Amino acid sequence: MTQKKNILAIIGSASAHSANLQLVEKIAALTKHEFEFQIYQGLKTLPHFDPELSLDNTPESIVHFRKLIEEAEGVIICTPEYVFSIPSGLKNALEWCVATTLFTDKACGLITASASGVKGHEELQLIMNTLMAKFNPETTLLIQGVKGKFDEQGNITEPKTQQQLEQFISNFTDLVNNH
Repeated sequence: MTQKKNILAIIGSASAHSANLQLVEKIAALTKHEFEFQIYQGLKTLPHFDPELSLDNTPESIVHFRKLIEEAEGVIICTPEYVFSIPSGLKNALEWCVATTLFTDKACGLITASASGVKGHEELQLIMNTLMAKFNPETTLLIQGVKGKFDEQGNITEPKTQQQLEQFISNFTDLVNNH
Protein backbone atom coordinates (compact mmCIF):
# COMPACT_ATOMS: atom_id res chain seq x y z
CA MET A 1 0.00 0.00 0.00
CA THR A 2 1.31 3.42 -0.90
CA GLN A 3 1.56 6.13 1.73
CA LYS A 4 -1.12 8.80 1.69
CA LYS A 5 -0.06 12.18 0.32
CA ASN A 6 -0.08 15.13 2.73
CA ILE A 7 -2.51 17.81 1.54
CA LEU A 8 -2.91 21.23 3.11
CA ALA A 9 -6.28 22.87 2.56
CA ILE A 10 -6.41 26.61 3.21
CA ILE A 11 -9.87 28.00 3.86
CA GLY A 12 -10.15 31.61 2.72
CA SER A 13 -13.41 32.32 4.53
CA ALA A 14 -13.40 34.17 7.84
CA SER A 15 -16.61 32.37 8.85
CA ALA A 16 -16.28 29.34 11.13
CA HIS A 17 -19.11 27.47 9.37
CA SER A 18 -18.52 28.45 5.77
CA ALA A 19 -19.61 26.62 2.64
CA ASN A 20 -15.90 26.57 1.74
CA LEU A 21 -15.14 24.49 4.82
CA GLN A 22 -18.04 22.17 3.97
CA LEU A 23 -16.63 21.77 0.49
CA VAL A 24 -13.12 20.93 1.71
CA GLU A 25 -14.51 18.48 4.24
CA LYS A 26 -16.40 16.81 1.37
CA ILE A 27 -13.18 16.61 -0.69
CA ALA A 28 -11.30 15.18 2.31
CA ALA A 29 -13.98 12.51 2.78
CA LEU A 30 -13.97 11.57 -0.91
CA THR A 31 -10.16 11.27 -0.97
CA LYS A 32 -9.56 9.72 2.46
CA HIS A 33 -7.83 6.67 0.96
CA GLU A 34 -5.51 8.81 -1.16
CA PHE A 35 -4.80 11.90 0.93
CA GLU A 36 -4.16 12.93 4.51
CA PHE A 37 -5.82 16.33 4.85
CA GLN A 38 -4.86 19.13 7.18
CA ILE A 39 -7.37 21.97 7.08
CA TYR A 40 -5.97 25.39 7.96
CA GLN A 41 -8.55 27.88 9.20
CA GLY A 42 -6.26 30.28 11.07
CA LEU A 43 -5.93 33.09 8.54
CA LYS A 44 -7.58 35.64 10.83
CA THR A 45 -4.97 34.97 13.52
CA LEU A 46 -2.01 35.83 11.29
CA PRO A 47 -0.39 39.24 11.77
CA HIS A 48 -0.63 41.82 9.02
CA PHE A 49 2.04 41.41 6.39
CA ASP A 50 5.22 43.32 7.18
CA PRO A 51 7.90 43.04 4.49
CA GLU A 52 10.58 43.89 7.04
CA LEU A 53 9.70 40.71 8.96
CA SER A 54 9.24 38.49 5.94
CA LEU A 55 12.72 36.96 6.06
CA ASP A 56 14.17 38.01 9.42
CA ASN A 57 12.43 37.95 12.80
CA THR A 58 9.41 36.36 11.16
CA PRO A 59 6.46 35.93 13.57
CA GLU A 60 6.07 32.37 14.89
CA SER A 61 2.54 32.02 13.47
CA ILE A 62 3.92 32.77 9.99
CA VAL A 63 6.81 30.32 10.46
CA HIS A 64 4.22 27.65 11.38
CA PHE A 65 1.97 28.52 8.40
CA ARG A 66 4.92 28.38 6.01
CA LYS A 67 6.02 25.03 7.45
CA LEU A 68 2.58 23.57 6.74
CA ILE A 69 2.90 24.64 3.11
CA GLU A 70 6.46 23.37 2.84
CA GLU A 71 5.55 19.91 4.20
CA ALA A 72 2.46 19.51 2.03
CA GLU A 73 2.69 17.53 -1.19
CA GLY A 74 -0.26 19.50 -2.48
CA VAL A 75 -2.27 22.55 -1.45
CA ILE A 76 -5.93 23.28 -2.01
CA ILE A 77 -7.09 26.85 -1.52
CA CYS A 78 -10.86 27.11 -1.16
CA THR A 79 -12.18 30.62 -0.80
CA PRO A 80 -15.22 32.80 -1.24
CA GLU A 81 -15.12 36.10 -3.07
CA TYR A 82 -15.42 39.23 -0.93
CA VAL A 83 -16.20 42.47 -2.80
CA PHE A 84 -14.93 41.10 -6.14
CA SER A 85 -11.64 39.93 -4.65
CA ILE A 86 -10.20 37.25 -2.43
CA PRO A 87 -10.70 37.77 1.33
CA SER A 88 -8.14 40.01 3.00
CA GLY A 89 -7.01 37.25 5.38
CA LEU A 90 -6.11 34.97 2.47
CA LYS A 91 -4.36 37.80 0.60
CA ASN A 92 -2.40 38.61 3.76
CA ALA A 93 -1.30 34.99 4.20
CA LEU A 94 -0.20 34.73 0.57
CA GLU A 95 1.74 37.99 0.87
CA TRP A 96 3.77 36.37 3.67
CA CYS A 97 4.83 33.76 1.08
CA VAL A 98 5.96 36.13 -1.69
CA ALA A 99 9.58 36.40 -0.52
CA THR A 100 9.83 32.58 -0.30
CA THR A 101 9.81 29.77 -2.82
CA LEU A 102 7.21 27.78 -0.87
CA PHE A 103 4.67 27.69 -3.67
CA THR A 104 7.20 27.37 -6.50
CA ASP A 105 6.19 24.25 -8.42
CA LYS A 106 3.85 23.18 -5.56
CA ALA A 107 0.85 21.18 -6.82
CA CYS A 108 -2.21 23.35 -6.14
CA GLY A 109 -5.94 23.16 -6.54
CA LEU A 110 -7.78 26.47 -6.54
CA ILE A 111 -11.47 26.64 -5.69
CA THR A 112 -13.60 29.75 -5.49
CA ALA A 113 -17.02 28.97 -4.03
CA SER A 114 -19.16 32.05 -3.62
CA ALA A 115 -22.27 33.86 -4.78
CA SER A 116 -20.54 34.94 -8.01
CA GLY A 117 -16.81 34.43 -7.54
CA VAL A 118 -15.64 35.30 -11.05
CA LYS A 119 -13.33 38.22 -10.13
CA GLY A 120 -12.04 36.54 -6.97
CA HIS A 121 -11.27 33.37 -8.94
CA GLU A 122 -9.31 35.37 -11.52
CA GLU A 123 -7.39 37.17 -8.76
CA LEU A 124 -6.55 33.93 -6.93
CA GLN A 125 -5.12 32.43 -10.12
CA LEU A 126 -3.11 35.59 -10.84
CA ILE A 127 -1.62 35.56 -7.33
CA MET A 128 -0.80 31.85 -7.47
CA ASN A 129 0.81 32.31 -10.89
CA THR A 130 2.93 35.07 -9.35
CA LEU A 131 3.94 32.65 -6.57
CA MET A 132 4.79 30.12 -9.34
CA ALA A 133 2.42 27.46 -8.01
CA LYS A 134 1.75 24.45 -10.23
CA PHE A 135 -1.89 24.35 -11.32
CA ASN A 136 -3.82 24.27 -14.56
CA PRO A 137 -7.39 25.00 -15.69
CA GLU A 138 -8.38 21.43 -14.74
CA THR A 139 -7.23 21.98 -11.13
CA THR A 140 -9.28 25.13 -10.68
CA LEU A 141 -12.97 25.19 -9.91
CA LEU A 142 -15.48 28.03 -9.71
CA ILE A 143 -18.72 27.19 -7.91
CA GLN A 144 -21.24 29.99 -8.17
CA GLY A 145 -24.22 30.18 -5.80
CA VAL A 146 -22.50 27.72 -3.46
CA LYS A 147 -24.80 28.21 -0.46
CA GLY A 148 -27.76 26.80 -2.40
CA LYS A 149 -25.87 23.70 -3.49
CA PHE A 150 -25.56 21.93 -0.11
CA ASP A 151 -28.23 20.35 2.07
CA GLU A 152 -28.22 20.51 5.87
CA GLN A 153 -26.05 17.36 6.09
CA GLY A 154 -23.35 18.88 3.88
CA ASN A 155 -24.24 16.88 0.76
CA ILE A 156 -24.07 18.52 -2.64
CA THR A 157 -27.58 18.70 -4.05
CA GLU A 158 -26.84 19.70 -7.64
CA PRO A 159 -25.64 16.90 -9.97
CA LYS A 160 -23.61 19.27 -12.19
CA THR A 161 -21.68 20.64 -9.19
CA GLN A 162 -21.10 17.10 -7.90
CA GLN A 163 -19.72 16.09 -11.31
CA GLN A 164 -17.48 19.17 -11.50
CA LEU A 165 -16.16 18.48 -8.00
CA GLU A 166 -15.42 14.84 -8.85
CA GLN A 167 -13.57 15.93 -11.99
CA PHE A 168 -11.60 18.52 -9.99
CA ILE A 169 -10.64 15.85 -7.45
CA SER A 170 -9.49 13.50 -10.19
CA ASN A 171 -7.41 16.20 -11.87
CA PHE A 172 -5.91 17.41 -8.59
CA THR A 173 -5.08 13.82 -7.59
CA ASP A 174 -3.30 13.31 -10.92
CA LEU A 175 -1.36 16.57 -10.47
CA VAL A 176 -0.20 15.60 -6.98
CA ASN A 177 0.64 12.00 -7.86
CA ASN A 178 2.52 12.88 -11.07
CA HIS A 179 4.40 15.74 -9.49
